Amino acid sequence: MTTATTPSTTTAGAVGTSHTRVEGRDKVTGAARYAADIPFAGLAHGWLVLSTVARGRVLAVEADPVLAMPGVLAVLHHGNAPRVNTDYVGMLGTPDKTIAVFQHDRVPHAGWPVALVVAETPEQAREAAETLQVRYEVEPHDTDFAADRPDAYSADGHMPGVTEKGDLAAELAAASVVVEAEYTTPEEHHGMMEPHAATARWDGGRLEVVDSNQGATWVQGELANLFSLDPSSVRVRSEHVGGGFGSKGIRAHQVAAVMAATVLDRPVRVTMTRRQMFSLTGYRSPTRQQVRLGADSEGRLHALEHSCLNLTSSFHEFVEPGAGVPRVMYDADAHHTANRVVRLDVPTPTFMRAPGEAPGSFAIESALDELAEKCGLDPIELRARNEPERGPVSGLPFSGRNLLACFHEGARRFGWADRDPRPRVRREGRWLVGTGTAAASFPSNAGPSTAVLTAEADGTFTVRIAAADIGTGARTALTLVAADALEVPPQRVRVRIGDSDFGPAMIAGGSMGTRSWSWAVSIAAAELRERIGPGTDIPPEGITVRSDTTEALGTLARKERHSFGAQFAEVGVDTATGEVRVRRMLGVFAAGRIVNPLTARNQLVGGMVWGISMALHEEALRDQASGTHVGADLAGYHVATHADVPRVEAHWVDDPDPADPVGIKGVGEVGIVGAAAAIANAVWHATGVRHRHLPIRPDRVLSAEPGAPDA
Repeated sequence: MTTATTPSTTTAGAVGTSHTRVEGRDKVTGAARYAADIPFAGLAHGWLVLSTVARGRVLAVEADPVLAMPGVLAVLHHGNAPRVNTDYVGMLGTPDKTIAVFQHDRVPHAGWPVALVVAETPEQAREAAETLQVRYEVEPHDTDFAADRPDAYSADGHMPGVTEKGDLAAELAAASVVVEAEYTTPEEHHGMMEPHAATARWDGGRLEVVDSNQGATWVQGELANLFSLDPSSVRVRSEHVGGGFGSKGIRAHQVAAVMAATVLDRPVRVTMTRRQMFSLTGYRSPTRQQVRLGADSEGRLHALEHSCLNLTSSFHEFVEPGAGVPRVMYDADAHHTANRVVRLDVPTPTFMRAPGEAPGSFAIESALDELAEKCGLDPIELRARNEPERGPVSGLPFSGRNLLACFHEGARRFGWADRDPRPRVRREGRWLVGTGTAAASFPSNAGPSTAVLTAEADGTFTVRIAAADIGTGARTALTLVAADALEVPPQRVRVRIGDSDFGPAMIAGGSMGTRSWSWAVSIAAAELRERIGPGTDIPPEGITVRSDTTEALGTLARKERHSFGAQFAEVGVDTATGEVRVRRMLGVFAAGRIVNPLTARNQLVGGMVWGISMALHEEALRDQASGTHVGADLAGYHVATHADVPRVEAHWVDDPDPADPVGIKGVGEVGIVGAAAAIANAVWHATGVRHRHLPIRPDRVLSAEPGAPDA
């Protein structure tokens, strides 16, 4: 038995100081093992076979010739696969039926899973899967995402589909200045470095899945529901994740792996190819957004209408809530917003970094820039004149809204005061140069989480929590939070994450992960400190406490809780080639207390870089004739590379949330919000041409004339 030596409050605080990742050495030396790296005895490998038609049904899966190939163990399809249950409501709602693989002969889109070939080696599985013949009855498909679809309808998603107040027609008619335009964003994909992979095995009557996901207890719950298992008989582990961005939840490969492991009674791993991910792991839906703004002669909004149309699959409704942005950002006497969807023969979209806010901010922040031009106002001044005192739709007070502080600090650092507001006046050789700005916001919420904290006999402390570090630095942040809460150096804290056996915890999504998990760790640490004052004897097994934040979160006052930011960009536009180059970007954010400045800045800069990619490069194209993607890989789907990324700066203003025990809000997603709009507004300032359709490709730049109504 060891005596506790809990340090006093003289220990220097770790939160707020820069720390390298606690697992950084493991990652750069290859010691960190990802989902597809972990060895298992007797491991078999599954390879998904996807439909080549966009709509129809499977007539036959000709498995016999494949089963005779070397190493092939099984071919699962709708005729022989285990049955699953989809009649349930999970952590994030009803399940997308894509995960219910091999349950029927229907094909609702190109790239639908029709079979899984399992073999002794991945090479054998792949060869057999590519050999497998599947015959279809082909039906006409519809993938046309047009603006005037009569079958489009309003839908709620995770917020009300429609909000309305005031007489829109009257306020627009009375307005001194009106902006009315359509803005579009294309289909975009997550493109994380690590592909989706999962290994399933049965061990003593218990299902174990080793996975790459954004929430171990989330996937555990989904698998338990699907296979009608008690959650305690399912364990999901996901220690290291090579990026997620909203894509790594429950997907077809995990379910297929469990099916195969059940049939063969041995471990089975299913890893997706990059091309398969374009069909099976979700994407950001394209959007068509209509914005109408009406203002008085001083630029104050009296009318605001924003509608956003996105596509979804024929069998599952997913809403990309782009019209939700002005519900937080700007008020008007007449304020109408609507999120609408149309069902097509395409895969289901999903959450992708800043869902709703990323495409929605492009539209509304571009429209605000157009309004500033028409009113003869500086874009920052226009936003200042339209700062709401309360939530424009909810009427709730803001927990903190330091947006103008972000603009003021950003303008100072960027040199905004020296900007000539006139477009197309700054030229450097063949380059036209311009600058632009835009606002950013993203909700800062928290979800119920549990944490287990143990005071070990050797004087260290172990945190166990089913958190997911998807590259954000969450493991390190939790180490710092725990160290401060326990008043010990970070070196005495070990954080274990990514295991559903640690108890329920919030997913890594919606910028809620670190805030939710830190809350649970803080409560556990406070209780543990009460139990182990100086001189307390620590038994060999340690002293353990468990926390649950459900009750604490239930007592939070209803407020508008958000992170905010101001984005600034300078671009050069080559008038001969149409090339657009971002020369510099700067963002200033109000995102709560910053736990680890090193990794927080990485998150914010990463979001801004993705904004460059969104503005200038990313665009997934679907062939209307076949219903399939064109260039479904990282050669055909262009993303920003190092050569495209200039000097990018991210800063923040002091903005702790008083309702949070650590003061956290969230930094994971706000960095991308408004970034594309700032770049598009800078392109207008450089060229005098408004680009309302992303990406701003060279051909679009060359075909647009200064003063044209749309580009």
